[in-house]
Amino acid sequence: MSPAQAAAGGAEEKPAAPEIRPSDGLHPLAHFRTITRHRALVRAYCFRLGLYVQGLTHDLSKYAPVEFWRGAKYYQGSRSPNDAERRETGLSLAWLHHKGRNRHHFEYWIDYNIGPDGKVFIGGCKMPIKYVAEMFCDRVAACRVYLGDKYTDASAYDYFMRSRSHIMIHPETAAELEKMLLVLRDRGEEAAFRYVRARLRRGDAQPKAD
Repeated sequence: MSPAQAAAGGAEEKPAAPEIRPSDGLHPLAHFRTITRHRALVRAYCFRLGLYVQGLTHDLSKYAPVEFWRGAKYYQGSRSPNDAERRETGLSLAWLHHKGRNRHHFEYWIDYNIGPDGKVFIGGCKMPIKYVAEMFCDRVAACRVYLGDKYTDASAYDYFMRSRSHIMIHPETAAELEKMLLVLRDRGEEAAFRYVRARLRRGDAQPKAD
């Protein structure tokens, strides 16, 4: 056991995120292959859930010039190019364009909210379950593409849990996604897709307690 594992009470160490590389020119072909492979995986996953329109239209905005050419310029291969753009320019115009057009991202649903006390705050709105399911597919596919042979059924769950405490996502949406990813982690892909299909059949009603 490493010192880091001992300090964490014996917990397994998680691999560090790949380093962000600065732009070293345009990589349009490599970027095209990456986003097209990602879309193909998400399409296959969505079809398994009966989400045919979402599978066919997923992430089409990535081919729009504002997204595609920035992705080609900041291409990483092992992670999204958006962080490299942020590091160089202070923001990602590709991401701002993308999140406003793709409803499977929880960031699409961030808006002004009115609390029970009447106070206005910015926060995540509850997502329709069909988009939570697409978000599940998106995250699993992204982990497969970026991690390659290092991918496991725990990858998407681990990635979500590292960020959950500091993102603006509606608590019910977060709980829905966490449950889907937890089933994937603990019971495997077939069980996870059975669970998500059953959850979709119940629609936007509250999930049943286990």
